[in-house]
Amino acid sequence: MSEIRMTTETRTDYECEVAGLPAERWAEAVFKLKESGEEEFVIEVSVEKAGIIVGILVGEVAWKGTLEGFKKLLKGELK
Repeated sequence: MSEIRMTTETRTDYECEVAGLPAERWAEAVFKLKESGEEEFVIEVSVEKAGIIVGILVGEVAWKGTLEGFKKLLKGELK
């Protein structure tokens, strides 16, 4: 059996919660945005030997990089 390296949780404002979903290498959350014609918003986290990789996709726009790079992006230090 593979090693569990991370777990995922999902919570909504309808008081729905799923917790403890195991993952060995990657996990993603997909949100279908009905307000924008079923556009998808996707967040993926991948645990690699070289480090943690984060990917974000909104419609046709995507960003992928390291966890440190994602933190810099959120702080406005990376474009």
